[in-house]
Amino acid sequence: MVLYRILLYGTNMSMSEAEAKTLGWQLMEVSKMTYLTTIQPDGYPNTRCLWNLRNRKMFGRLYSFFKEHKDDYLVLFSTNTSSNKIAHIKDNPKVSVYFCDPEDSRGLTLIGDAVIDMSREIREVLWDPEWVFYYPGGIEDPDFSVISFKPNKARYYHRLEGCEFNL
Repeated sequence: MVLYRILLYGTNMSMSEAEAKTLGWQLMEVSKMTYLTTIQPDGYPNTRCLWNLRNRKMFGRLYSFFKEHKDDYLVLFSTNTSSNKIAHIKDNPKVSVYFCDPEDSRGLTLIGDAVIDMSREIREVLWDPEWVFYYPGGIEDPDFSVISFKPNKARYYHRLEGCEFNL
């Protein structure tokens, strides 16, 4: 099918913005991991893999919360306050977040500014009792931080089709 489309339309295929937004949101629900890229003090990017808290199978308890953020593509990460991610974001909030399904050649890149959210409200939304292993002080542990990210630009692709859109 893809070869047929290439022969018919060439390799510059695209999809509608509405389709890309829907497929991007769906990918966010099934991608097991996400890749967060921050900017180090030396100006170079630093990418690391983190749990995708929007994954419905792994974090189903958060589904209703994220469903309210379907249109703004909110991404949240729990992390240690002492991590270099936090230091990088404090110095330069520009980040990108990548979701993918490598077996089907699908990906979603989100770009924008991240913030560190230490509010009790967001900590309660995310908190999982099993995380006491990482944060022995529980939900009030000073080393428990939340990175909140509402992107302003996105690019979704599936094989040879893709679409960039603003959020």
